[in-house]
Amino acid sequence: MDTITHTLFGLTLYGAVDKSRMTRREKQALLFTTVTGSQIPDIDVISAWWDTAGRYQMWHRGLTHSVFLVPVFAALLAGMARLVWKVKGWSWFVIGMIAVFIHNTSDLFNAWGTGYLEPFSTVRITFGTIPIVDLVFWALMLGGWLWVFFRKRSGRLKVPSHRVYRTVWLLIALHVGLQSFQGYTLYQQVNHQYEQVALAADFVPGTFTVIGKHGNTVELSKGTVWTGIRPVTQLKSNEDADLEALFAANPKAKTLYEWAPFVVVVEDDKRLGLYDPRFYRNGQSFLFEYMDKQAP
Repeated sequence: MDTITHTLFGLTLYGAVDKSRMTRREKQALLFTTVTGSQIPDIDVISAWWDTAGRYQMWHRGLTHSVFLVPVFAALLAGMARLVWKVKGWSWFVIGMIAVFIHNTSDLFNAWGTGYLEPFSTVRITFGTIPIVDLVFWALMLGGWLWVFFRKRSGRLKVPSHRVYRTVWLLIALHVGLQSFQGYTLYQQVNHQYEQVALAADFVPGTFTVIGKHGNTVELSKGTVWTGIRPVTQLKSNEDADLEALFAANPKAKTLYEWAPFVVVVEDDKRLGLYDPRFYRNGQSFLFEYMDKQAP
């Protein structure tokens, strides 16, 4: 997910905790733990500063997004909370675990995927059933906040605010479940037609792009469970192209080749390259790596 969504996750998690018996210092520690825990796996972006081998695509959302690092980050957050705010107890470790787990697990559901099982597996796990920026998430969390704000202001808030935010979390989980069920249904409908299939959720809920590869042909179809899917475009991949020269000239191309479920290889008189068809929009993919050919 994007940075804004992860921040909102942290704030909504903060809201979902019963703070009626907490001191001001404990509330500050809680806010730090939920918001920082919702962001800390993305600390891997600093790897771009020293990346000279073109491996950033694999490093980002790699080890730091592993489920096995969740308790490590949680322990770090709990230690910081104890050091700065002098709070004690296992609750800070638990809330840190929840915050980091939500970050790492939510990133599984969009097309970018994560190294969820690193270091034991380098496979990028991606479901493609939630867009990277999901406006439904934003609407649910904003709706919960507005409900609490205006009800408190008018004195009509009949239930504790943390219960409202817990309801928001239930609605978020329901949205993820419905999206994933629809995406899985579409996947199963076309899986037998292709050698490889990937999904990419659209910004419109329930709408998906289905990317299927068979031989040197990649087909993009778009639709919903209710309307069915229709072909959008067909791409040709030059599967016989020699990619070793490309990998030597542009290490990012080799990284993309390893990272993506499958790629489209393009070659003409001027350049040789490859791109991830899941991000193909308006005639091009923004994940495209290539090399210029030298004129004879």
